[in-house]
Amino acid sequence: MSGWLSYFTGQRDTKTTTRQAIVGLREQLAMLDKKEEHLEKKVEDELKKAKANAISNKTAAAAALRRKKTYEQQLEQLAGTRLTLEAQVNAIESANMNAETMLAMKRGAGALKDIHKQLNIDKVDATMDEIREEMERTKEIAEAISNPAGMGVDLDEDALKDELAELEQEVLDEKLAGATHVPVHTPAGPSRVAAKQQAVEDDEEAQLRELQASLAMN
Repeated sequence: MSGWLSYFTGQRDTKTTTRQAIVGLREQLAMLDKKEEHLEKKVEDELKKAKANAISNKTAAAAALRRKKTYEQQLEQLAGTRLTLEAQVNAIESANMNAETMLAMKRGAGALKDIHKQLNIDKVDATMDEIREEMERTKEIAEAISNPAGMGVDLDEDALKDELAELEQEVLDEKLAGATHVPVHTPAGPSRVAAKQQAVEDDEEAQLRELQASLAMN
């Protein structure tokens, strides 16, 4: 599909050309490998011939060494060519990776741009205001549910405290009056004295309680 698009638009398909270039360079490197193996075998064979004729036939040995030198020069040339091809492959792969990275970043920038078209500061502020209003409403509802407080009866806490203090005073007064009441028919003698002494002690105890109650209310 991309090939057809490139054909009709007149633009080259970068991915296709990049892939083809890398494949072609690697095929060339593979061919160089085979050529190097062949030359290395030639060098080894000529070296064997030179050794075999080094004593018996020096002319043949010298010719073998010259051929060996020629093959070694070709190997050096192939080594240089290999370095050039490998550098080119690495450069193309690096450039292709950079291009893919830039394309991905461009797509990301476009996505952000599309998203931001739907947003602006006014819309954000309006949305945040709505959120705050709803949160405040939720808080008010929760407080209303959790605090029924007398089912609509408005209670005066100070009035309750005053009423409670009056009740406590009445109880203390009743106890004090009961403690100081002396029966009409009280036997004479030591028992009468003891009763009087008991009444005095009860009266002191009642006064002490009244003082404690007064301190508690303060």
